[in-house]
Amino acid sequence: MTRLVRFDASNVSFFPRGVTESLLAGGLAIFPTDTLYGLGVDPRSSAGLARLVAAKGREGGKPIPLLLDGPGRADSYAADVCSAAARLMERFWPGALTIVFPALPSVPRAVTGGGATVGLRVPDHPVARALARSLGGAVTGTSANRAGYPGVWRDAEEIVREFTGDVDWVLWDGPSPGTAASTVVGIEAGRAVLLREGAIPFRAVAEYLSRG
Repeated sequence: MTRLVRFDASNVSFFPRGVTESLLAGGLAIFPTDTLYGLGVDPRSSAGLARLVAAKGREGGKPIPLLLDGPGRADSYAADVCSAAARLMERFWPGALTIVFPALPSVPRAVTGGGATVGLRVPDHPVARALARSLGGAVTGTSANRAGYPGVWRDAEEIVREFTGDVDWVLWDGPSPGTAASTVVGIEAGRAVLLREGAIPFRAVAEYLSRG
């Protein structure tokens, strides 16, 4: 059964009862972020990750980004945070910038897509950060849409109809605030490398680092 919870994101002292417990047990939730709605599972749960891939409607083997409750949590997933990455974290987190780091060996293969890196960001949305915190510091952050289809949602009923039976929870606080996902960058030799243009213009990221 898919449960819809409507609430005001400006007050997250009330967090829907049972959401955390559900996700810790392999459940799946759709939740708001500062860009698009996300598909959230506990990244330590193999059952949850398998459900996410099925709900997304795509083949496994693609990396799944993680949303963190704060910048200090990056050390739990990144094997190395270079000075350039640290500068970007300080400037653009919380916000719509995903940074790709070398992954610690403990990061599940389903999250890295079998590769050696992991994409991390701290969203500028209290619900997303609260959900990550409730799961120990991180929640998956791939967009809540079927593979190949846009992920912009304007009303709760629409998103429930699309995912009913596939997700356990829809946490709704209003229409998607934007139409673009986060910008994704890697770091090579102290410079940002664009992997996906998104809500933050890559030019702003590159110029910030170039100022040294």
